[in-house]
Amino acid sequence: EARIVESGGGLVQTGGSLRLSCETSKFVFDTYGVGWFRQAPGKEREGVARILRKDGDTLYADSVKGRFTISSVNDKNTVYLQMTNLKPEDTAIYYCAVDLTGVARLDGDLYDYWGQGTQVTVSS
Repeated sequence: EARIVESGGGLVQTGGSLRLSCETSKFVFDTYGVGWFRQAPGKEREGVARILRKDGDTLYADSVKGRFTISSVNDKNTVYLQMTNLKPEDTAIYYCAVDLTGVARLDGDLYDYWGQGTQVTVSS
């Protein structure tokens, strides 16, 4: 079973920054993608950002473009989500997930493994 561990959540004021970390197992093939998703109470899960292991290609939801940056350190099997200019509407549980095929983009239903999530709360 794959290991996916998120960390870095917390409470921050509007306009502040947080960096989330996602440490994953090492997978046999490098075709996989790692995505960040979030779910706020009473709302549907939303894909936030994704990065491909093989070439570092990134993808962002419109709601976070220009504010969030996804990056990876491959030799540490770790993916980061740098979040800046945070808004109260960014408040959610943030999940890290792995898509073994690398083609799922931000469709969470196609991801294979999920972490337990980390809470991000942005106060107004």
